[in-house]
Amino acid sequence: MKIRILSIVALLLVGIMTSFAQNKTEEFKVYGNCGMCEKTIEKAAKAVDGVKKADWDKETKMIKVTFNTEKTNLTAIHQAIADVGYDTKEIRAKDEVYNKLHSCCKYDRAEE
Repeated sequence: MKIRILSIVALLLVGIMTSFAQNKTEEFKVYGNCGMCEKTIEKAAKAVDGVKKADWDKETKMIKVTFNTEKTNLTAIHQAIADVGYDTKEIRAKDEVYNKLHSCCKYDRAEE
């Protein structure tokens, strides 16, 4: 009986540790200006399957994302953010999408 209980507890601990091992937290730069940018950037990141948390800081222009590495990767998260008009260090948003941003959200873009 004791061995059976210990086995069950061990399996549960392995399962919990495995699920934590799949989550990764990364930080990267995303250009934007205001609170409206913050909502849009975070919403785009969180819409990627596997993203658990996303928090963008308008002062530092840095986003901190926690995601499941078995479901997504950083490139997919960068792409989702660029798809809504915001440049990251890895992917530049398309000009036509950037041009549709609200006037207060149009940040200074680096030359290509």
